[in-house]
Amino acid sequence: LTDKGAISFSPPGGLQMDPVYLPPPEGVVSRMVEIGTEGYRGSTLAVHLGYSLFRVIAGFLAGAIVGIPLGYAMGLNGWFRGWFDPIVEFMRPVPPLALIPLIIIWFGIGETGKIILLFLAALWIMAIAARSGVSGVNITKVHAAYSLGASKWQIMRYVIVPNSLPEIFTGARVAMGVCWGTVVAAELVAASEGAGMMIMVASKFTLTDIVLMGIILIGVIGFGIDMLMRWAERILVPWKGKS
Repeated sequence: LTDKGAISFSPPGGLQMDPVYLPPPEGVVSRMVEIGTEGYRGSTLAVHLGYSLFRVIAGFLAGAIVGIPLGYAMGLNGWFRGWFDPIVEFMRPVPPLALIPLIIIWFGIGETGKIILLFLAALWIMAIAARSGVSGVNITKVHAAYSLGASKWQIMRYVIVPNSLPEIFTGARVAMGVCWGTVVAAELVAASEGAGMMIMVASKFTLTDIVLMGIILIGVIGFGIDMLMRWAERILVPWKGKS
């Protein structure tokens, strides 16, 4: 009964959160379906996520292509280690987000600037991982290979590279996570497509369901990338932890 004695067919709603602060799960799911089919800001959800993934993969691959040889050179040659180790150790603790204003000044707000930012985010991590992998090779294995008549190229191919790959894969997982977080932050600053841009524009119009949807998708994709890299590590480096 109500306060006036009339029969109430529906119970009171009780304490409910304002959708502006925390929308219901079904609202987030329906918004995801809507953006996936109709799009948001002129692009579908797949296009936004595709741009973010492309930037991450391009920047990570560029950082790995440069960082791994640099790390090998630092681990094998004292001259390279003396010149580049201070630079790498200086840049390693610098957050990639602190470089965004400088990247915008130098390269603008286009795709080139974002990929270079991600390249720098992955470069130092991959260089340190490769250097650590080379430095951690058991010297007795190198001596054993020399005693069996192996050349320097054979030692590099069959001793140093296989034993350093576990460290490199660990660094790659860390670098990919840093790149994924960095690209979202970079898209918050300046982008016309991407998951970060979608979150930033939605926040300006208090579209909390889109913000939550973007956060959930970022976490799911990041987790999926990490699982994929773990699977690749098990396939490509089955000897990890068995030496």
